[in-house]
Amino acid sequence: MKISTHDDGKLKCSIEYTLQKIGGKWKTVILWHLAVDGTLRYNELRSMLTGVTHKVLSQQLKELEEEGFVDRKSYNTVPPRVEYSLTSFGSTLLPILKQMHDWGTEHGDLA
Repeated sequence: MKISTHDDGKLKCSIEYTLQKIGGKWKTVILWHLAVDGTLRYNELRSMLTGVTHKVLSQQLKELEEEGFVDRKSYNTVPPRVEYSLTSFGSTLLPILKQMHDWGTEHGDLA
């Protein structure tokens, strides 16, 4: 196996790249809920993520949208309504998320 490096000598790593895109405490959980539960409103997501702050959830959703994993649809209603859904690009992460789910189910203490 050949180990690739950047010009500055730092290792190139596909896992590091993946974690840069979907790493963090909440991103994978957000993606999983959108995959399993479908389109969700902001407050629905927030209620599913125990302990997440408004600031962090907003930032994580914004980053996932910027990366093309999540679609944000805003409706011009009173009160304002915003829905989030997984994009087709975001769906390419489903096999990884499913394996993470299965591993956690098998090895985690979820009782």
